[in-house]
Amino acid sequence: MYNVIIAYSITSFLLLFFCAVISYKFNLVDLPNKRKIHSRPIAYTGGVAISIALLCALQLFDVTGGSLNSIISIAFLITIVGFIDDKYFLNTGGKLSLQIIPIFYLIIFENLNLAHIGDYNYFILGLGSFSIPFSLLSVLFLINAFNYFDGIDGTLGFTTISVLAILYFLSPNENIKLFLITTLIPICIFLCFNFSIFKLPKIFLGDSGSLLLGFIISFVLIYFANQNLAHPILLAWSVAIFVYEFLSVNLLRIKNKKNPFQAGQDHLHHILFAKNKSIFLTNFLMVFINIIFFTIGYISFIFFSPLVSLFLFLLFFIIFFIFRNIYFIKKKN
Repeated sequence: MYNVIIAYSITSFLLLFFCAVISYKFNLVDLPNKRKIHSRPIAYTGGVAISIALLCALQLFDVTGGSLNSIISIAFLITIVGFIDDKYFLNTGGKLSLQIIPIFYLIIFENLNLAHIGDYNYFILGLGSFSIPFSLLSVLFLINAFNYFDGIDGTLGFTTISVLAILYFLSPNENIKLFLITTLIPICIFLCFNFSIFKLPKIFLGDSGSLLLGFIISFVLIYFANQNLAHPILLAWSVAIFVYEFLSVNLLRIKNKKNPFQAGQDHLHHILFAKNKSIFLTNFLMVFINIIFFTIGYISFIFFSPLVSLFLFLLFFIIFFIFRNIYFIKKKN
């Protein structure tokens, strides 16, 4: 097994290196502008390399079979959507329309849709006939929430790693833990390129990577819920920072009559970076916040009840939104 993991790691490294070299050769680069932090063109094909590495994992590992393998296979389609967006700058409607195709396939043909969102002792939040539309909207929501985090080197990579670590902690199944590890490895290697460690060619995830990671995490959460591997409220806590930030940014933009689909520097990682001027401290704080959120949710779930945990999840969003709103008002004034 260790030999296979080493071979997979080397394969992931070579794919990332190859994609970086090809990107610079054929001008597949993200150009700097006043909204972005980088000052030179950077390759944006990190997501493509990670997606191909994950497809290789299906051949190298007997991971799980079934739905999880289908998630990785179909995820390549969402990677293509992201790559097209990086290259041709799709409008919001076009991008969302293309995202729906692979999402719809997994929901319908792999039955990866939520039947309910948890038993809360006194009641079960069943979805009934709303199962498919709710699942579709939830995945679209989370995919684009992940995309919001791809604004500073390492932020989306490290926060995704924190989610994978939480899922590893929650999973009672060794085979699923192996699946999570195979997802983790190319992300860790990508970060070496993202930060140009040992003078490696710098590469970004691009939309191909942010959509890919959001897509995989979204359907893995659904899989966990459907297989009763973890309570849905714990799964919600594992991505709390994504949910809170995506909702807060869009609500604040709508409140202030701004286009919620227009890119900006009003995200939490931008705010933290503006305060401390350190990419590493910003990434540490983003991961720390997400782990703290999950810890609160987990403790309330274990020592009190799922209902208390659900109440706290909603309460902490309100608190998070209030603080984000206060900052927005101060910045405006």
